[in-house]
Amino acid sequence: MIGMPGNGPAPRSVGADGLPRQFARTRRFSLGAPSAFTVSADGASVMFLRSRGGDDLAACLWALDLDSGAERLLADPVELLGGKAAGGIATYATDEAAGVAAFALAGRLWVVDVAKGGVRELPASGDVRDPRPDPAGRRIAYISGGALRVIELDRAEDHAIAESDGPEDRAIAEPDGPAVRYGVAEYAAAASMGRTRGHWWSPDGARLLVARVDESAVALWHVADPSDPARPPRAVRYPAAGTANAEVTLWIAGLDGTRAEVLWDRTAFEYVTAAGWDAHGPYLAVQSRDQRTVRTLAADPDSGRTVLLAEQRDAHWVQLVGGTPARTAAGALVAHADMDDTRRLTLDGVPITPPGLQLREVLSVSGDAILFTASTDPAETHLWLYQPGTTGERPFEGEPEGVGSGARRPHTGLDDAGVAGLRRLSVEPGVHAGVWRAGTLVHVTRTPTRPGATTRALRTGRPAVTIASLAERPVLTLRATALTTTERELRSHLLLPSWHRPGDPKLPVLVDPYAGPALQRVTADQAPMTFVSQWFAEQGFAVLITDGSGTPGRGPSWEREVHGDIFGPPLDDQVAALHAASARHPGLDLSRVAIRGWSYSGTLAVMAVLRRPDVFHAAVAGAGTSDQRLYDTHWRERFLGHPDRHPERYETCSTLPEAHRLTRPLLLIHGLADDNVFAAGSLRLSAALLAAGRPHELLPLTGVAHSPTSDPDVFEGLLLHQLGFLRRHL
Repeated sequence: MIGMPGNGPAPRSVGADGLPRQFARTRRFSLGAPSAFTVSADGASVMFLRSRGGDDLAACLWALDLDSGAERLLADPVELLGGKAAGGIATYATDEAAGVAAFALAGRLWVVDVAKGGVRELPASGDVRDPRPDPAGRRIAYISGGALRVIELDRAEDHAIAESDGPEDRAIAEPDGPAVRYGVAEYAAAASMGRTRGHWWSPDGARLLVARVDESAVALWHVADPSDPARPPRAVRYPAAGTANAEVTLWIAGLDGTRAEVLWDRTAFEYVTAAGWDAHGPYLAVQSRDQRTVRTLAADPDSGRTVLLAEQRDAHWVQLVGGTPARTAAGALVAHADMDDTRRLTLDGVPITPPGLQLREVLSVSGDAILFTASTDPAETHLWLYQPGTTGERPFEGEPEGVGSGARRPHTGLDDAGVAGLRRLSVEPGVHAGVWRAGTLVHVTRTPTRPGATTRALRTGRPAVTIASLAERPVLTLRATALTTTERELRSHLLLPSWHRPGDPKLPVLVDPYAGPALQRVTADQAPMTFVSQWFAEQGFAVLITDGSGTPGRGPSWEREVHGDIFGPPLDDQVAALHAASARHPGLDLSRVAIRGWSYSGTLAVMAVLRRPDVFHAAVAGAGTSDQRLYDTHWRERFLGHPDRHPERYETCSTLPEAHRLTRPLLLIHGLADDNVFAAGSLRLSAALLAAGRPHELLPLTGVAHSPTSDPDVFEGLLLHQLGFLRRHL
């Protein structure tokens, strides 16, 4: 595309050292950054995953001693597999003391003795997935071939044990049907509910709470590779809106072969949104198909009978909050409630956070302490700790910017909320996350002043210990201006070229949002995707990113503005923010405005040129869906309801009936291997546009799934293709 007629000048910052290739090569700058933190039972050490460099794919398992500050390498996948590590260690799990760690690598089961540092492979059966040690570290449960299996660590060490002494690797639950799997999360749970697992140990390690997933009623869809006609299509079970979900039941399975089904009204509550087993017994949260009711239940570990702990109702939908439900050591139920237009943290049904502080996620429940994230400013996410019996004083020394026990506390307007034991831990403006256990906080900080994250382990009365990041620094520097506009106080970032000066010719505008439910782009950090927006700015655009109706962090009413219409209100906000930004920055040329988007915002981009061609003069739409019936049940029905009961909502949110209205240039892009948003959506829209005589462009990506950001050649070529399209038509 470089130098082609009509494309304008060659793009800046491309090639071997350019941003597009770096972005893909570093996996969005995630390689080399520490992640997946586990604090030991005594709070003296932290385990984590990290590759050896900013472009190294092989994540290793490490341990950091907080007294000495020394790191130890626990497991290197390259060494374990003889130089063929692929993506390295993706996840791991530990016992209660964090003395034993288990992970799957190349379909094989590995365990680590954390104290001694030894790693060994266990003789597991088949292709191993999701291994988890029991709380005492005596055995490992794992998934293989749809079965839940358990292997004894002591027997695994002694292969001379006779068969008469009992199997060292046994099946606890095996598939009893062709579409049945045990111990896993079904598609809707993993993709839309935040539940990614399907088996949980009892505290004594004698039983497990196990999900049985029967997908026999779920529609069978196929993903083909047109570039290889000899390859059979790949079949996937996909619960599209309005169709059958997987049938999910829970069972209490003993190592001695006993089994009891957990009983609840599955006809009224077909979704299992969360589950676990703590010192007070098994528990679960179930949700109705219309998502307006969630019940939290306690299960009897012997009979499987359940009792109601709490019930939530909402006229639109009950929002699921990560980390809930949970229970403290004292047995108090950790949950949330939407009241006073605020998502509030509750303990046994009583709010413990004040109005105006929007709960984001519960990160850790350790003893009776609760670590969570919350916001008063939607662009910022801060760490909060509820710890009964403590004061509001800051507990840690050695925090950023010289903050310590004698420093002035940040002003939030909520410091004197009158809730004993509630305190904000993070200070710097930014996006914060962390893990809390045994008085140790692992604090991950992202700020608007520097790229990447800073991670520090903090203990009362001890100096902070930094967990080093080896992630690459982006080759571009962000030039972003934060804006708050309109009477709705819309939040935006305006990015300009580094070479642009006041008085220069006006710039064409590229509106580059996500703008949909569940994801913000306007945050108080240097988010990786913002560097892609800056790259477009460097090519001669003013790039505007706006979070509008339905985005998180603004309260329940704001989120529910998109109920019944997921595109109308967000599109109105994009237009309003564009005009407001132009009023403040006269260097924006509103006669040349394009919009680009991916996934939800890909469909929003199509809607923009169909419904507001007076504002948007071209659109790039990646991985969108033209018919909302092509997306999954839990996610799409949350906002639009069941299509049989609300067909008008699906009609309003479909681009197909409006295809004949296209008058602006439109580029459709879709990965043909996408099994999240299927390529059928873009292909059907292209067919409708062709039938209506509306010119457009369609770029199919062979072998590419939903996110085409892992191959440097593909990602760079994709951005250059978009750039050429935008330059031709603006």
